[in-house]
Formats: sequence, structure tokens, C-alpha cells
Amino acid sequence: MLAKLHDKVFDNKDWIFEIKWDGYRAVAEINKKGNRLYSRNGLSFENKYPQIYDALKVIKKDVVLDGEIVAFDEKGMPSFQLLQQYGETKVPLTYYVFDCLYLDGKSLEDRPLLERKEILKELLPESDLIKYCDHVAGKGIAFFDAAKKQKLEGIIAKRADSYYYEGVRTNDWLKIKNVYTEEAIIAGYTEPRGGRKYFGALVLAQYNKGKLEYIGHTGTGFDDVTLKEVYNKLLLIETDKSPFEQKIKVNSQVHWVKPELVCNLKYSEITSDGSRRHPVFMGLRIDKKAKEVQAGNDTHATKGKGLNNKATKAPVSRKRK
Repeated sequence: MLAKLHDKVFDNKDWIFEIKWDGYRAVAEINKKGNRLYSRNGLSFENKYPQIYDALKVIKKDVVLDGEIVAFDEKGMPSFQLLQQYGETKVPLTYYVFDCLYLDGKSLEDRPLLERKEILKELLPESDLIKYCDHVAGKGIAFFDAAKKQKLEGIIAKRADSYYYEGVRTNDWLKIKNVYTEEAIIAGYTEPRGGRKYFGALVLAQYNKGKLEYIGHTGTGFDDVTLKEVYNKLLLIETDKSPFEQKIKVNSQVHWVKPELVCNLKYSEITSDGSRRHPVFMGLRIDKKAKEVQAGNDTHATKGKGLNNKATKAPVSRKRK
């Protein structure tokens, strides 16, 4: 189940609010035939995060769980970059579980969210690696303010009586962001300048009505390790032809690549021409395909404006037929 972007935080007794973790969405299947841990598009996390996979063995029920794998920096803050680099550097990991979809072979998807969470809380063992994702009921504005003070990415608002719709983006789950983040496709890279190694900036894009659309470029957010890692991947998909139908204006020589790699991006706002201001590279996404990165899926509809923190009425729910 996917959350829609929402630009106004609100209080509502019929909703609960969770932290928006900056990590990899992960589904865990636990049964006698063997456990699985994988991303939304079916990419296995079993070898990439073996300690999380091994920790699932302490759960003795046949269940399907939904949650997010999160890495933490030395200050105890979630870091997507550290998660993406995991393996090269060892950092603390936690699998925050926020939903239970199946129990003992029976679907729980048509039960209210709070009922599913109560079941989940009871079956999860005490563990530093696997934790129940708790929530606050009703008080979204205060919870969002607390998330801002902690410099977290934002919060997720969920209708307390909502059902679970696999693979569907509904008004029952809403993401309200403190920091503007989204996914972007890497369409090319520019030549490095000065003492910079490997490349200068990444040319960024998203799909809009089936066509690749330029959304800006970024040269910030990289360390030496990341520069080399990304550059080596870009060399494998370099091409002579621009993936854009229109001519793209950049201030340096561009090497085009096949639009296959997806990255996380942080930015301050969207300009009137659709470009991202002050974009910062936040790491490659191994769990997303380029065709999934569609304009409007994870961006604010009002260009050039920030988040409005005034209360709003909760959106209308989509009920299961």
C-alpha cells in the first residue's frame, strides 16, 4: 500500500500518525517453508541486510509484515545514504514494522488498521533489530512539530479504520514532509572541474506522460566513495544519444546514459519551469525501477511554495467494495 503526498498537517481523532522513516520499504514473509525479505518490486534484501533477515527467525508465527529498514548515523538519525552504502561501512540497522498483512495463512488486509497493529504489537518479540513502529492518535500537528524539531523527514498519516490495498496509492495513507525529497532518474553526467574526480554533476529527470522530463542537475551530496561508486555504474550505461526528446541546456559537456539508475533527491523547492532548487544527492535506490519514477508521485503540486502547516480536513476514504 502506498501513501499520497499531502501538503497540510492536521488533527483528526479518526487518524493515527507515524514517523516517516528515511529507508527502504521492506516486506517480510515468515513461514515454515523459509523466510523472505524483499523490496516493493521484489528485490531480495536477504544478502544485503543479513542481520535483519536472521533476526526474523525469532518470530514463530506464519506472518507477512510490512515495514521499513532504516540505518542510523553516529547521532542516531536515520540516514538513507548510510543504508545505501551498507556493506562498505557497518552502521546500526533496524527493521521498523508498521503493518501485519497475513497471520497463520489468513489475510488481515480487510481488517481495520488499528486492529492489524494490535495483532502486530503482540506477535513481535523484543529486539534491537526488529521493532514495532508506534504511532500517535489524533494529534498530527503536535506530532509533526516534534518531527521537525528532530529534523526527521516527516510523518505518515493513516486512517485508523482503513483497510490495506496492495500496490495502491490511496487517500487513507498520507505522507506529510518536513524535508522535500523525491526520486529522480539519472539521465547523464557532466565533466568534473577543478580538483573534482569522476564527474561534476548528475543530470536528473522524471517520466511525465510517458516522456522523460528534465528536472535539474546536482553536484552536491557526494563524498569520494559515492563519486566513484556512481561513476563506475554510469560508465556501464553510457550512450551517445540523449534520452530526452528536447534539447537540454547545461553549462558543461554532458555524457548521456541510459535512463536506468534511480536516486533519492533532497531539494528546497520547485521552480516555475519544473527544476529543483538546491538539489542534493541522497544515494542510489536499488529498490526502484526508472519507469516507477513518474512526475507527481512524490512532488508538491504547488511549485515554488513550501509546506503549509495549517490544519485541514481529512481526505475522503476509499472504502473496500
